[in-house]
Amino acid sequence: MRGRLALGLALSGAIAAAIGVHAALARTSKATVQTGVVVVRTNLAYENGAAAGTGMVLTPSGEVLTNNHVIRGATTIKVIVPQTNKTYAARVLGYDVTADVALLRLENASGLATVSLGDSAKIASGQAVTAVGNAGGTGSLTVTTGTVTGLHRTITVSDDRGGTVQLRDLVETNASLQPGDSGGPLLNGAREVIGMDSAASAGFTFRHSGGDSYAIPIDTAKTLAKQIAAGRSSALVHVGGTGFLGVDVQPSGSFRGGGLVAGEAVVGVVPGSPAAKAGIVAGDVIAAVNGRAVSSPTAVVGQLLRRHPGDRVTVRWVDRSTGAHTASVTLASGPPQ
Repeated sequence: MRGRLALGLALSGAIAAAIGVHAALARTSKATVQTGVVVVRTNLAYENGAAAGTGMVLTPSGEVLTNNHVIRGATTIKVIVPQTNKTYAARVLGYDVTADVALLRLENASGLATVSLGDSAKIASGQAVTAVGNAGGTGSLTVTTGTVTGLHRTITVSDDRGGTVQLRDLVETNASLQPGDSGGPLLNGAREVIGMDSAASAGFTFRHSGGDSYAIPIDTAKTLAKQIAAGRSSALVHVGGTGFLGVDVQPSGSFRGGGLVAGEAVVGVVPGSPAAKAGIVAGDVIAAVNGRAVSSPTAVVGQLLRRHPGDRVTVRWVDRSTGAHTASVTLASGPPQ
């Protein structure tokens, strides 16, 4: 929740350099390669912001594949089909934070044009590729070209919550990806999708990424999408609604009673949320969730990823004056993580 800027709407030179934006590679608009590619717009009500990205239509009934970081924190999601200019409300069917993959379902959709999926196992270094996406979050799809410069790459991604994750087995390309392209297709010469573009953005930053950009192999993304659509959750794949406690936290450096309190410091509480009803306020420190000590910057989020709206969890926290408290709370429905 903490200060995440709109995806692709507030580019700085530093961010652009970090994601390998190559000024020499011009972008163009080509309707012939846009079939099944859609624009994704989200409202981040708890962060007082908005975000934008790209998606790929997998089924005529409206299953849409995109990056998890495109819809992370979204309270509402709208998807626009450029060919028809129709706008659909969307809900999140599920997501995998560690793979940066999410699957959406468009409401009241039918007869949609879909992307043509290729085989990412056949990708070769040096082959020509085309990327399509909502570069810069403008709402218009554009095209950029390049070549595959590496295979099976691993990069570290950091977020604005203090967490990090490694994205593995990526396709590296010198096609000029920008924030807003995330979730769009990387196409081969036959205009088949061989990867899902993943561009860094404010709140989602590549570390030591060099000058090139990255895409998730479509075979990986397709497998996860099928698992989510089948409703099969796992240790890494969250299916269904996300449990919501209603706190904004950061690593604690707080002292209580002469000692340092381990946990995550609460810097904000959503009014009317389960946390607010339990009596948690800004300045408190969450020490444990369901008996598990909170010992990392993303521990609370990690616990909630295993839960769903309506689940009960036990929260232990320490306040400024009266000491430790424990309460059992019922999670509300919240944005994807």
